[in-house]
Amino acid sequence: MLCGISRISPRSIIATGIFFITALVTANLGIGATVSPSPDGHPAYLPVYPSTDEVAFMFSTVAISQVVNSFLVPALLPRYTNSNVVYSCIAGLQFGLGLLITGMANPEKVLGFFNWFDSSKFDPSLALVMVFGVGPSLLSYLYMKTECGNEDGLKPPLLADRFSLPTATVADIDWRFMVGCVAFGIGWGLSGVCPGPGLLRSALSPLWGAPWLAGFWLGSLLGI
Repeated sequence: MLCGISRISPRSIIATGIFFITALVTANLGIGATVSPSPDGHPAYLPVYPSTDEVAFMFSTVAISQVVNSFLVPALLPRYTNSNVVYSCIAGLQFGLGLLITGMANPEKVLGFFNWFDSSKFDPSLALVMVFGVGPSLLSYLYMKTECGNEDGLKPPLLADRFSLPTATVADIDWRFMVGCVAFGIGWGLSGVCPGPGLLRSALSPLWGAPWLAGFWLGSLLGI
């Protein structure tokens, strides 16, 4: 979702609309995981401000990530195949920290956002995660197109010889695409877990993660 919408991909926007609406409807049917009201009676839609230590940790994480991405990676990683592997690990670590900080690894955070019709459980903060996830990526993509001339890369990326972006378009939408979007939305609405946070939560909670990963793997084998 974040990558596709950030590229202003019509196909990704359609997919997001389908699985989001499906998840919203599913979550409000009351047949999956539920969200507990706040024990202190504090409505979830009201802000809860972080402590000084939490603010310091978040700012430090952002600052370190920026230094790594803007200075250390260009200076230390040459353009060759293994560099992509190394930076994939760095990017994965940053992404995982982002999921933990925002609470995306907690299914109640997602399901709380889907509780549009129960103000005692509705948690709108997920929208901020989407805005700050898509926004910087969109700006980076637009800058890349301006700087490099086109997506094929008149000016190559830092760690590769050329850009490699999906080529599927709206014309490639078929029944598998539609069924896959709906299936994803149902699973998301029932559990409050999507693949990225699911993988992270599986690492943090193996007993929960084993059956989830098994289902994820089985769904992939079905080819939908």
